[in-house]
Amino acid sequence: MNRNHLLFQLANISFSYRQDKVLEGIDLQLCSGKFYGLLGANGSGKSTLIELLMGGHKPLTGEVLYKNKLMESYSRQELARQLALVPQNFSMSFEYHVSDVVLMGRHPHIPRFSSPAKRDMLAVEEAMQTMDICHLHSRPVSALSGGELQRVVMARALAQGTEVLILDEATSNLDIQHTIAIMQVMRRRVKEKGLTVIAAIHDLNLAAAFCDECLVLKGGQLFANGPVEELFTSDLLQTAFAVEATVHHHGDHGRPQIQFRYQ
Repeated sequence: MNRNHLLFQLANISFSYRQDKVLEGIDLQLCSGKFYGLLGANGSGKSTLIELLMGGHKPLTGEVLYKNKLMESYSRQELARQLALVPQNFSMSFEYHVSDVVLMGRHPHIPRFSSPAKRDMLAVEEAMQTMDICHLHSRPVSALSGGELQRVVMARALAQGTEVLILDEATSNLDIQHTIAIMQVMRRRVKEKGLTVIAAIHDLNLAAAFCDECLVLKGGQLFANGPVEELFTSDLLQTAFAVEATVHHHGDHGRPQIQFRYQ
């Protein structure tokens, strides 16, 4: 995976659901090999922006390019080989076992009417080990807790073996132990393998601790973006999120730590 090559280009993007404008005037460039945090209040347009990045929506105005090609020029299978999504909520109609769900991540790589190859099964095993769900191998997904199911969906995305991994508030149902474990896995994959991660995150300190850069949406517009060391300031937190906080920078890496002030 190439690092710091331009992956996504968004130019003058707007999007509406019927008469309700959700995004407007979005100009953005995202490079490979970085961990991006997508921040903003509920209703700010984060999930819609993710849908545009995944090719699930076509913008009302403007263009979304992936690797210098219009998003709509890719087939669904081509995109599935390069982009993986971990949604906030996931449900299945059938009683699949955990291993079957993780194997679904390999489907874009398996020729039609063919069986999974050895490399597919190895990818599934590695992903399950990474997400600490090997002991759930044969359990039906209906018997899982919300947190367990979310780790299965994360394993499915890792097994997909894509260049880009997009998380839509994917850690919101997890306890703090597994949330941090997943963020650490993402951080290592970015650093060691050049994975590109784009994660919608509510926890600002979590974003500051793990992300390289953050994008802040407010009212459907790109309010601010940049490296976490520069982006997080007391003024930005007050203006973008209506919270009062003091920002401290600790250690050699200079990563910010946010201390909220309560009245």
